[in-house]
Amino acid sequence: MTPAIDIHTHIVPAEFPAYAGKHTTEFGGKQWPQMCAAHDCHHKSVMIDGKNFRTVTDECWDADRRAEAMTRMGIARQVLSPMPELLSYWLPLEDAVPLTRHVNDTIAAMVARAPDKFIGLGGVPMQDPDTATRELERLMRDGFRGVELGSHINGAPLGDPKFEGFFAAAEELGAAVFVHALHPSGKERIVGPPGLMAFIGFPLETAYSIASLMTGGTLTRHPRLRLAFSHGGGAFASILPRLTHGWKSRPEITERIGISPREHARNLYYDTLTYDPHTLGHLIETFGVTQLCLGTDFPFDIYERHPVEQVAALSLSDGDVKLLHHDNAARFLGEA
Repeated sequence: MTPAIDIHTHIVPAEFPAYAGKHTTEFGGKQWPQMCAAHDCHHKSVMIDGKNFRTVTDECWDADRRAEAMTRMGIARQVLSPMPELLSYWLPLEDAVPLTRHVNDTIAAMVARAPDKFIGLGGVPMQDPDTATRELERLMRDGFRGVELGSHINGAPLGDPKFEGFFAAAEELGAAVFVHALHPSGKERIVGPPGLMAFIGFPLETAYSIASLMTGGTLTRHPRLRLAFSHGGGAFASILPRLTHGWKSRPEITERIGISPREHARNLYYDTLTYDPHTLGHLIETFGVTQLCLGTDFPFDIYERHPVEQVAALSLSDGDVKLLHHDNAARFLGEA
């Protein structure tokens, strides 16, 4: 069987350095993460502003423990990216830079320990696009394949013109860009526990990010950008026909987007994290079998335990399975 690559996994460092900045408000020191002991030796709690943001397993930082889980899941290689909350766009820049660097250094160390198993996508401080571009350049020099971005930057859509320079650099450097839902809008409209945001808000947030890159012209100006989106592109597959109708019927939308939204959509990559073979089949039909890559959200509690079986349930040809398991991810990561 073709070695399977999982493009959607996250890491958390085992420890964070003590806060050494000058900001003690909610926008600075209190938002600096720390790790503390949890209920057993295999878990720690990520503390932010004195509260437990999330309790995580040591598979977040222990390369050997990750490798054991990968074997159980039928995964040969994982793409490591930061836990999205650690992207820290809301921090002052002088705090965000060292925190992001610490997270990136953790990823680099894990890749160095097992380069045959792990591939790195780092974080960059997008609250200052020029600084983010310099960190992207450093990451690419140091062997990373690209970066993970949140679906918006403190409320600014990825298609905002102020990020133009960053995306131009990513295209020029051949960097892979994985976009993950972050701090979804509309939480006041969800009735129930906060955990519902990951199941309802994330798919909508991802769709917003894809649409902004189309309507903002980013995809037209940078056709060689390699962009992948979490959670199967969220709700975008359902939005696409309506957006395409708008592109056909409204000249001002046609001018903004350029080529058909369907053509744009079939140039992007998406992970397979749908939890449902029927939905995954719909994404393959909508976006093309060459654009889907395995993704699990490992090692957080909602991760897909059986990604290979999800693909097998579709009864695809051997060639198409090879695309989803390996070849599409290799192209996204610049390996093919």
